[in-house]
Amino acid sequence: MQKKPSLLRKISRLFIIKNRFEASAIIYALALGSAERGHIYLSQYPGVGGKLLFLASCVAVFMAGAKIMDAMKYEREAKAATVEVEG
Repeated sequence: MQKKPSLLRKISRLFIIKNRFEASAIIYALALGSAERGHIYLSQYPGVGGKLLFLASCVAVFMAGAKIMDAMKYEREAKAATVEVEG
């Protein structure tokens, strides 16, 4: 007989990225926030400084997105290796 998962465990599973669609949705949300923040930078710091801050905020999202996608790939490979060892 299996024990039912606790409420805290159920809630924590909501914050785990399970597939590429969820990862893409998170990256899209990060990009929207970054673009909004970049727009604010452009209005607060006109000229080259604002453009550089806008670029920095966008590049940060690209880097985070790449890291999320890489982590999913490595996790999938590790799970496949575990299944091969067990099977």
